[in-house]
Amino acid sequence: HSALTGSYISGTHSIVLINCPNEPTAKDIARAILEKRLAASVIALPKAFSLYFWKGDIEEADAIMLMISTRTSRIPELAEFVRTIHPFDIPELVSLPLDQGNPVYFKWLEDVVPED
Repeated sequence: HSALTGSYISGTHSIVLINCPNEPTAKDIARAILEKRLAASVIALPKAFSLYFWKGDIEEADAIMLMISTRTSRIPELAEFVRTIHPFDIPELVSLPLDQGNPVYFKWLEDVVPED
């Protein structure tokens, strides 16, 4: 397995960040993502706030940030799914490719999240 042999290809896995308006919504979205096997794990980072432009004004709101571990190849499907269940008109969804990490963790991620 490439993740265990040290021949990891940078960017094979990613962390996806999704901003949610509250904890119940964050939990619902996280569970739905996991049930569809679009991610191996989701961590919710509580007690954040967001400042952003919306319709020409600066808005401020509480936020829960989801940090999602997945295969980079699954991000388009993940993004499309999130757009169908997220309450925001334009949900924030950005991804960061992983360059290095625990090979055993990457192997587990690949075992949990099927290829597209």
